[in-house]
Amino acid sequence: MLITILKPTEGQASVWGYDIMKQANEVRNVIGVVPQEYTADEDLTGFENVLLCANLYGIPRDIAKERAMELLKLVELTDFKDKKVQTYSGGMRRRLELACGLINRPKVLFLDEPTLGLDVQTRTATWEYIRKLKNEYGMTLFMTTHYLEEADALCDRIAIIDRGKIIITGAPEELKHGLGGDIITLSIKEDADVSELIRNVEHVKDVKKENGLYRIKAENGEITTPFIIETLRRKGHTVTKLSLTEPTLNEVYLEYTGKSMRDVEESREAFATQRMTMMHARGR
Repeated sequence: MLITILKPTEGQASVWGYDIMKQANEVRNVIGVVPQEYTADEDLTGFENVLLCANLYGIPRDIAKERAMELLKLVELTDFKDKKVQTYSGGMRRRLELACGLINRPKVLFLDEPTLGLDVQTRTATWEYIRKLKNEYGMTLFMTTHYLEEADALCDRIAIIDRGKIIITGAPEELKHGLGGDIITLSIKEDADVSELIRNVEHVKDVKKENGLYRIKAENGEITTPFIIETLRRKGHTVTKLSLTEPTLNEVYLEYTGKSMRDVEESREAFATQRMTMMHARGR
């Protein structure tokens, strides 16, 4: 809806001051879009793909060529600009998509899961390109992602969406501090529910049990953890697993949705890999 492809079902929205319904053309002139799926023409070279995008924006050819070279240098594809995209690796294709999305020098760049399915090294490199756009070019980036560490590292403001609704917004540190304490996770050997026993320990703020694991929110986790262990020991319970962590965005997501983003991420990774395999098979 924000990139003017779909009509809103209700409400109003504007991008860079332009109404997405009444001023759709103006919105399109000030935005760039890097879609989740690869859109570059595999039979064209990287340079030709960037020029094609420039043509769609009506950018004069001499200006387009200059910008294309600048962008290909930015994403470190200069040495591959004359090679067909069908020879590119997944990381190179993602970088090319980024160059295409920047050809009109947008005020706002929309990134739809820019690192989905990429290996760790390529994902890290993509993060660096995004940071450069943000810090050196002062560009506003609107990104969707299922990698919470990515959101934590790159974003100034986050909105967590569950079942199509925004359930909380804020800066990463604000959201993490909002949990109000450290997170202790433990399990016991015995088949018993010790939630109330743990809850009565001093400085414990909340206890949730899920699949045999106790997720405990506590102030001063390093001090509180030994007291929890001792309390359980006195009642004849044996701790078999224990971890103590500072609040993370995954903990925030779990707090507000009741499920871990890691579970969602794993299923989406598998789906993305399967989809890309099917697309390449059809292409052959």
